[in-house]
Amino acid sequence: MFYHVKELQFNARVSQPDPRFASMLLEQFGGPNGELKAALQYFVQAFAARQPYPDKYDMLMDIATEEFSHLEIVGATITMLLDGVNGELKNAADGSVLMKFISGGNAQKDQMVHEAMVNPQFLLLSGGGPRVTDSQGTPWSGSYVNANGDLTVDLRSDIAAESRAKIVYEYLMQFTDDPYVKETLGFLMTREISHFQMFSAALDSIQPNFPPGVLQGDPRYTHSYFNLSNGTSARGAWNEGQGPWNAGENWVYIEDPIEHVIQTEGLSNDYPIEGAKVTPEEVEQMNRKLSQQRSQEVTSAVGSGSNQWSSYPQSTMASPKQPQGNGK
Repeated sequence: MFYHVKELQFNARVSQPDPRFASMLLEQFGGPNGELKAALQYFVQAFAARQPYPDKYDMLMDIATEEFSHLEIVGATITMLLDGVNGELKNAADGSVLMKFISGGNAQKDQMVHEAMVNPQFLLLSGGGPRVTDSQGTPWSGSYVNANGDLTVDLRSDIAAESRAKIVYEYLMQFTDDPYVKETLGFLMTREISHFQMFSAALDSIQPNFPPGVLQGDPRYTHSYFNLSNGTSARGAWNEGQGPWNAGENWVYIEDPIEHVIQTEGLSNDYPIEGAKVTPEEVEQMNRKLSQQRSQEVTSAVGSGSNQWSSYPQSTMASPKQPQGNGK
């Protein structure tokens, strides 16, 4: 159940109208890295976590709800930056062409015409408010939402989403001189950092969480780095020394991938792997163990037969195992 509080989470303000920046700020309203995308992504991801992982469900729903509040802040800021546009558009009898925004001469008028050509529907259809598009007028799409039903995958998607949203705010701050708008953008950018940390901590609380998902990688291929460029090649933590596996396992740098593929008959005989200490048999055991663990986490929470999402009142994070009442 959602409850709308009329006061914004952050006191959004603008010094003066700025239709150009309002158009740019649409990127964070209906763009692929914007607040609507984040809110719906975390909201959708939360459903699969509700019963088996109620603590992660609670976090995802809290952050999703905050993202909706950030969407309101962005929408309010866009509307204030367009202050006067709606009234001018309503002034149809006098044939107004928003002259208060293009009174700076031909150069400014030409710029407004150019921007109207890039995203004509913004002013023509919105009437002074935000539309669910990015800054170029591309409609928001459900394909922006990543939800895979596995927390080790979803949380990594969320960490990436917060990173992209943060850098967009960082870039946007360079295109406005309005101190109030900068203040709002700084708040929104900082909350992206906070959410990044929350998702990182939640991922770390799930053990094991590497690799993403349940199944382990084939040790014949997990440790190999193929040198697939000519000339001097870079070396670093991504292709030498210990990798992100069990202690003592290292990267194997394959200097001549073509010769290696020929000698191993298309990697089918890629044994022994000097960097790996886990055998295929041990990998299979790990797969079975983690599969049983993850399956048990879900089935023990959901149970069998009838089910119920909430209890009334909801005194614990967990959902009730069986419906209450007479079922009618």
